[in-house]
Order: sequence, then C-alpha cells, then structure tokens
Amino acid sequence: MTSRVLYRVAAVLILLFDLGHSAGFPWSDPKWGVDISAMKTTRFPILGFSRTYWDFYVGFGLTISVFLLLAAVLAWQLGALATQTPPLMRLTAWTLVVCFAVMTILNWMYFFTLPIAFSGLITLCLAGATWLSARAA
Repeated sequence: MTSRVLYRVAAVLILLFDLGHSAGFPWSDPKWGVDISAMKTTRFPILGFSRTYWDFYVGFGLTISVFLLLAAVLAWQLGALATQTPPLMRLTAWTLVVCFAVMTILNWMYFFTLPIAFSGLITLCLAGATWLSARAA
C-alpha cells in the first residue's frame, strides 16, 4: 500500500464521516426522550449578542462539519504531494495525524462506536501514509 492510496482512503473516510455528521443535524432525536426546550428558549447576552445554548450546540456542530470537509480536502491533497514534496509537508501531515488521534480520544470519551471507529481508522490511514511518505523520502 502506498502513501498516496492511504491518504486517498483517509480523505474518503473523512468525507463519509463529515456526511454522516452533517446528516445527523440537529444531532438530537425526540425518540431519545431528552428535553432540549431549555437549550432552545433560555437566552443570554454574550459579547453584544443574544444567544441560547442551542445556538452554540448547532453552531459548533456545523463548524465541525466544515472542518471535516477541510480535512478531507487536505488529506486528498497530501496524497498528491506525498511523493513530490514530503519534507515540505511533513509537519502538516503529522499535525493532521495528531488532530485525528486526539479526535479519536475525544470520541471515545464523549460519543459512541461510529465516530470512534471512523476517527480511529482515519488516524491509522493518515499515520501510515505519513510514515510511508517520510520513509520514501
């Protein structure tokens, strides 16, 4: 398996992770029996704006979707660059590996099987690709 293939696999997994995360919007199901009305109705002032905890919940969820899309594009581009300029992209590549490793830990601590599995597989693909591209250089 080449670093290019591993980066491309990681990019596709990240894109699928992003689509799954985005499709779960608004990340709450009435069948769970959780009353989120207080999150939606209790307003508070913050730095000149009136917001609710629901605003923060939705805003952070959508922000994660945007950053996952960025990570997918970055992983795809690293696949193209892996054989051309590995020393120039090594810090970026390892930073992406560390970010997904931390995401895996956070998913383990706060979420459930699907995000744990996706972030774990992505971390392994990115780590393998980065290691292979550094070794090839």
